[in-house]
Amino acid sequence: MTSFRIGQGMDIHPFAMDRPLVLGGVQIDYPKGLDGHSDADALSHAICDALLGALSLGDMGQHFPDTDPQWKGKSSLCFVDHVVRLLKEKGWQISNVDSTILTQEPILRPYIEMMREKLAATMRLEKDQVSIKATRPEKLGALGRKEGLLALATALIFR
Repeated sequence: MTSFRIGQGMDIHPFAMDRPLVLGGVQIDYPKGLDGHSDADALSHAICDALLGALSLGDMGQHFPDTDPQWKGKSSLCFVDHVVRLLKEKGWQISNVDSTILTQEPILRPYIEMMREKLAATMRLEKDQVSIKATRPEKLGALGRKEGLLALATALIFR
């Protein structure tokens, strides 16, 4: 049995009016939010999928289907907490999580430390175990046209 596993996660959502923009559990000052069933926190969703992938337990859609009304408008930090509890029940711990957010706007640099703190607390990790980077698509494609946002995450877990 291996003592280390790696998982990757990805989530993409279009922008929508009249919704708050939430990433890593932090509300971002921007006139549009992300369209989705829950709070549409693409960063938290990507991290959940990375952890679930490392556990070989499928993806968020299997655990938190968007057809289930109990998840409507729910904070995605609840999903992260649930996945971390599942991971611990199975005898695993998180070594680190590395993530990247790809969006033309908004500029996320002022929020990254708050996101790291909130996600680290939710995953019961030290802040230096959670990396969040942001980059722009340089006006290429749908993301470059400010139509949405993409989050990627990689997680290393160990026994």
